[in-house]
Amino acid sequence: MSGRKNAGRTSPWLLILISAGCFFATYNFLTMHGRGRDGPRKLLDGGGSYGSRSGSDPAKRFHVALTATDALYSQWQSRIMHYWYKEMRDRPGSDMGGFTRILHSGKPDGLMDEIPTMVVDPLPEGKDKGYIVLNRPWAFVQWLQRAKIDEDYILMAEPDHVFVKPLPNLAHGDEPAAFPFFYINPTVNEKILRKFFPEEKGPVSKIDPIGNSPVIIKKAQLEKIAPTWMNVSLKMKEDQDTDKAFGWVLEMYAYAVASALHGVHHSLRKDFMIQPPWDLKTDNTFIIHYTYGCDYTNELTYGKIGEWRFDKRSYLESPPPRNLSLPPPGVPESVVTLVKMVNEATANIPGWEDER
Repeated sequence: MSGRKNAGRTSPWLLILISAGCFFATYNFLTMHGRGRDGPRKLLDGGGSYGSRSGSDPAKRFHVALTATDALYSQWQSRIMHYWYKEMRDRPGSDMGGFTRILHSGKPDGLMDEIPTMVVDPLPEGKDKGYIVLNRPWAFVQWLQRAKIDEDYILMAEPDHVFVKPLPNLAHGDEPAAFPFFYINPTVNEKILRKFFPEEKGPVSKIDPIGNSPVIIKKAQLEKIAPTWMNVSLKMKEDQDTDKAFGWVLEMYAYAVASALHGVHHSLRKDFMIQPPWDLKTDNTFIIHYTYGCDYTNELTYGKIGEWRFDKRSYLESPPPRNLSLPPPGVPESVVTLVKMVNEATANIPGWEDER
């Protein structure tokens, strides 16, 4: 990881103006591309309403939004996520409002009638350089521009999230709520981050150790942050040193930087979610994020395939079958709960194993 070379006597204000100009140029280019020859993409139930709510303060309700592709791997995770959203939405303690799957594949898929979805454009071909997550901020920019969103707050979520209990609005006014990731460490990466967060903005400790998900944030704040998030992501990807240093978490750093550039600080909520098998219990959390494989052979075998396993990457080409085998004794409760919740969802989702 190498930092930026000394800029000599170049005015820092000139560098800021150049950087800002690049950001706006990129944003304008993508916005023009997104409109395309056929005009804006059609909104296919972007509101995601499921009837009236009772017991929840309308001012605190948040819209649940996740970005996804039309790949089968993304589809089956989205279906499970949406199932548990519907199960938890109307329970006491929930501030969940509508739901939108922001589909950045550029065309409708087979889940349009099952999940409220808005189709948006992917980045221009080759722009993501094989890093498909780079489409996420661009997808949010388009959605925020085109959708009618009734709620004042937005939860940015992901397909591999499972709600284990009703989720209240964890934000406090203009202070969004986010989950702190141990591997997002701005102070350790100060030299690289100074390329995107100039010294005039203050210490890099102002950059929160977060990604964009899970985050509950005011819609008005996200409307300002999203274009900057998109542009910072693209700039980071184009910078070889930054791309090498941040790898698959580059877009997460970009959101953290973009928020800090807008002076937005997040309340860090460790109880927002857990990540089995590293986190053992579900009794003090709202979301299970099943990004890691769970393997067991007499004990947890972290990073090594075990005799019993549940790993979402085992189902790249087909969805997991119904009634997965439960973990053996000794596996953490968080993993047991995850598999049971996957089984419940797949048992109740019509046409689970049908091609979409």
